Formats: sequence, C-alpha cells, structure tokens
Amino acid sequence: MPTLHSYIVAYDSGFAPNPFNGFCTLATCKPDIRQRAAIGDWIVGTGSNRAGVRRGGFLVYAMRVCETLTFGEYWHDPRFSKKKPNLYGSYRMACGDNIYYPVEGGGWGQLNSYHSQEDGTCFQKHINRDTSVDRILISNDFVYFGAEGPEIPDDLKDAGLVLSGRGRKKIEDEATIQAFVQWLEGLGVKGYQGRPFDMLEAARKRI
Repeated sequence: MPTLHSYIVAYDSGFAPNPFNGFCTLATCKPDIRQRAAIGDWIVGTGSNRAGVRRGGFLVYAMRVCETLTFGEYWHDPRFSKKKPNLYGSYRMACGDNIYYPVEGGGWGQLNSYHSQEDGTCFQKHINRDTSVDRILISNDFVYFGAEGPEIPDDLKDAGLVLSGRGRKKIEDEATIQAFVQWLEGLGVKGYQGRPFDMLEAARKRI
C-alpha cells in the first residue's frame, strides 16, 4: 500500500503545488515530503485557517506521485518548459515553479519568481531550503481545486487526515487511504478544477 502525506497549504498561489500545463508538481517548499514520498504515494493538501482564508478542512489538491526528477532534470525537460515563470505574463505563467538551474562551478541559479526577492534577484534563503532536497514530485494523476474544493468528510477528519497546524501527517493505515481514494474518485473529476486562492482573490479585487 502507498503512504499518504497530508499537510496544510498555507499559501495557495498556484506555485507550490503548481497544477498547470497538465502536471501537478511540487518543486519548492515541503522538503520533508519531497524527500520521503515514494512513487505511488499520495500527497494531500488541505486549506488554511489563517485570517482571510478560512478554508481549513477543505481539499486544495491531491496528487499521486507518478515520477520524480532532480532540479537539473526538471530544468532541461521540455515537458516542463511552460512551468518556467514569466512574472510579466498571465497569472498561470507568473507562478511557474521551474525556477532553479545549475550554474557553472556548482550551486543553483534562480529565475525571477515567487521565491526571488522583490527586485527579481536571487533569494538565498529560499534557494537553500528548496534545493536542500534535490527532488521534485510530479503527477499526471491529480485533482486540484484550489480555493474551490470540497470539504473533507468527517470520517476522514476523524482518522487524522486534516492537520491542525504546521508539518505533515504520514498516514499508512490501509483502510484510511482506501477510504480517501474512494471518496476522491467518487468526486468524478481529475486535473485542474478550480482557481488558487490567490488567483481568485486577484480576480475579486478587479471587480
């Protein structure tokens, strides 16, 4: 049986995870999950209860890990070229997570992105944390609801699927994982379904 890794998506911007262009990718943040998740495991992100969001207990996304790549492999793979960010393009283009490239002599360069400084220069703190685990999780078997996801059923909450704070919950109980997958499949949808919270908020502010 696979393992299920659950955590709270503190900032649902479309950057981590990035659900666009046919793949859901976790390429930044959550180094503990990126290090430990195996092929076939489930990653489940639920909403935050922080002020202004109030989405605790709702599903943001779920992805089955189908593939893993290093940062260098991710950078050079043509499948993920559209995930290289362009902060002057559309919202989808701006939140690209393919931001790290190998530099001569070792180390990593960082594209102007959600993890760089406000002036576009490299943010070493993010570089250090993101690249501390040279592993990216990739899925083409996922559903992403963003700010528009359903509430997690009470029985799954009672089984510990939804965290109350930081960190991650590692669930290995077969019955709980099967119940979650059955509920997820019962929703009858896959892929990108709803907008990230930050994208929805940006649209509201334009009205």
